[in-house]
Amino acid sequence: MKPLLLLFLLFLPLFSIASQDPHILPRPLILELPSHGGTEPSIAGSAGGEAEEEGEESAELRRLRCSSWRFAAEANNLGPWKTVPADCAGYVREFMTGRAYKSDLEIVAQSAAAYARSVRLAGDGMDVWVFDVDETLLSNLPYYADHGYGHELFDAHEFDKWVEKSIAPAIQSSLKLYEEVRALGFKVFLLTGRSEGHRTFTVENLKKVGFQDWDRLILRGPDDRGKPATMFKSEKRREMEVDGYRILGNSGDQWSDLLGSSLSNRSFKLPNPMYYIP
Repeated sequence: MKPLLLLFLLFLPLFSIASQDPHILPRPLILELPSHGGTEPSIAGSAGGEAEEEGEESAELRRLRCSSWRFAAEANNLGPWKTVPADCAGYVREFMTGRAYKSDLEIVAQSAAAYARSVRLAGDGMDVWVFDVDETLLSNLPYYADHGYGHELFDAHEFDKWVEKSIAPAIQSSLKLYEEVRALGFKVFLLTGRSEGHRTFTVENLKKVGFQDWDRLILRGPDDRGKPATMFKSEKRREMEVDGYRILGNSGDQWSDLLGSSLSNRSFKLPNPMYYIP
């Protein structure tokens, strides 16, 4: 009799489960053992785990928001802005030092080269391609690495000291485009917002990293001080047209390099989420 009673007691839980909805399984209690030598187990899904998940979600939302901010900046939808938002400083640093920035540069250069090859030049030496210098041919990334990748307010005095070192590296995809444009027969004009007083340093830097044989290097003279970049560059392009040149291509990292008047047939905007020049 006792063995039968023992078997009945063993199988009693099974009969109890069977009497419930067969599609609902009993909820298991999952225990997470302490990781630092404690003796009390805790139920998984504790406040610590939830906080970690919330932190990951918050980081992802911040990255998404900063990606949207960069897109708006590149598309010229933000209007004038002075610095990278504080909560996007890390995102911009990662973008500028990672593969994405280099990939974006290469796509722009490849598209520009494809266009340049498609153009039928007149053969009279009057077809021009205009290049900006900073963040278009030369990279000032080493300077901005020391100045918050655009999170700090621009300091003209500090930047001038950097320019006078003549050590900015070439943007390699732009150097390749530059050489191809020259080989195709375009006149190459460099149009930069740097001051005339920095001509020697700029020439030294450009030649040092591989840029050779441009046709004109145009910098800001005394009469150009204080002019918005859009006005200054529009006036200089107008002077090219008055001289009989046809501006077929224009490459720059700022919309002020490309907009205004006396526009080129095609313009190519290089990425730059670190600063904005009106």
